[in-house]
Amino acid sequence: MDTQVNVTYITLDGYVEVHKYGYLYFVIMFTAYILILCSNSTVVYLIWIHPNLHEPMYIFIAALLINSVVYSTAFYPKLLTDFLSDKQIITYSACVFQWFIFYSLGGSEFLLLAAMAYDRYVSICKPLQYSTIMRKNTVNMFLVLAWLVPFCESAGPIFQNVNKKLCKFIFKGIICNSTVYKLHCVESRTENIHGLIVFVNLVLLPVLFILFTYTRIFIITYRSCREVRRKAAQTCLPHLIVLINFSCLGAYDVLLLRLEIDFPKTVRFIMSLQLLVYHPLFNPIIYGLKMKEIYKHLKRLFCKM
Repeated sequence: MDTQVNVTYITLDGYVEVHKYGYLYFVIMFTAYILILCSNSTVVYLIWIHPNLHEPMYIFIAALLINSVVYSTAFYPKLLTDFLSDKQIITYSACVFQWFIFYSLGGSEFLLLAAMAYDRYVSICKPLQYSTIMRKNTVNMFLVLAWLVPFCESAGPIFQNVNKKLCKFIFKGIICNSTVYKLHCVESRTENIHGLIVFVNLVLLPVLFILFTYTRIFIITYRSCREVRRKAAQTCLPHLIVLINFSCLGAYDVLLLRLEIDFPKTVRFIMSLQLLVYHPLFNPIIYGLKMKEIYKHLKRLFCKM
């Protein structure tokens, strides 16, 4: 164990031949980080400057993309430093902070997708009541809850774990996630119960609500005319694709801890890169290309450039 001024360090054992390909990984990941910042910020900027995009659906999309920027900024500086270092280490407090960002923003994403599903349900199934239900105050309340609830529910374990005694100092991965618990000397039953509650509140219930909502939408649109079905597919399909993508990545994280599957280092590395590169780039691409109004403004912007 490396210690200095009572700071606990842990070794990240998830990199694949970094000493040999470190500079190549650095260039690739730095390019990915710039693309993530530019693509997400561009769509958010378009939503901000164009009045016709100041609707609940686009505001929720902007919130999702802001999450991607914050998420990436919390992980990429450390990751880029590691690629240029001979030894990949992180302080335990920084590791816990990464864990907090990972789960608070992950929970926020599920809640935002649930809010978007509700918005689509009201828009398609109750169009005459849409302006009454989805008022500005309602949208603001959804946004505050989507950020505040995961923050508060994830903050509890942070204070419990930040000073916890460690028996292991090698972490299998390149970013700190649920398997931080495996470093502790004693497994806490309270933490397991709290983790289950958080999982139900921030993942299971939002996903069930989204599936129920879209099922209702598809039943109602199936009985409607072709134009209504086309509009529903056009606006709902991107949200469902993002949900499926994020749920698959989230399922991998649950498998790591709950089933205690010992994935090979290469698999861990690839899956971690999926979380760091694929998903933050996937959202702006899907919403930029599949959402008709956003795509029109993107096309105009690139034509001017």
